[in-house]
Amino acid sequence: MFGRTSVFLLTEGMLMRKLKNEELNRISVEDFKKADKLPLVVVLDNIRSQSNIGSVFRTSDAFAIEQVYLCGITATPPHREIHKTALGATDSVDWEYKSSTLEAITELKNRGYQIISIEQTEKAISLPHFMPQKNKKYALVFGNEVNGVEDAVIQQSDSCIEIPQWGTKHSLNISVSAGIVLWDILLKLK
Repeated sequence: MFGRTSVFLLTEGMLMRKLKNEELNRISVEDFKKADKLPLVVVLDNIRSQSNIGSVFRTSDAFAIEQVYLCGITATPPHREIHKTALGATDSVDWEYKSSTLEAITELKNRGYQIISIEQTEKAISLPHFMPQKNKKYALVFGNEVNGVEDAVIQQSDSCIEIPQWGTKHSLNISVSAGIVLWDILLKLK
């Protein structure tokens, strides 16, 4: 389900060919819905950009994430701007809307999920040092493009993860952050 696992070294002058769509072993939406998923839920905390929302759906589809929670002002499908970047992933990835992020994380805690906010905080764990346990379920909260994760949500989180950065901004687009964190956790759980 998670793709090919072949390793080889490229040699000088080696010709490569781009794979055709029919060679990518894509599964149907119905098969995706039935397939095993990573024990991860993505929670979007008041995301303004519908392009970011669509990108998170597409990444969640790529990595077989359980579900996406859309909270607060986060737009919901169907929406033209979300669809433009999601490319149909809103049909494959389960999603739910909650009027507040606190409502979503309370529900997820009651269902046994560890709540982890992706945010720069005093006691944040650096992403390379975060080691997910295979027997646990995680809900990852990604915050608003300007204000980040709500303070009240951080206070209710079990922990926070920070993506190490060395530039001048110390800020990443939410869809980029989601891609980095989900890929890292997928590799660690595999």
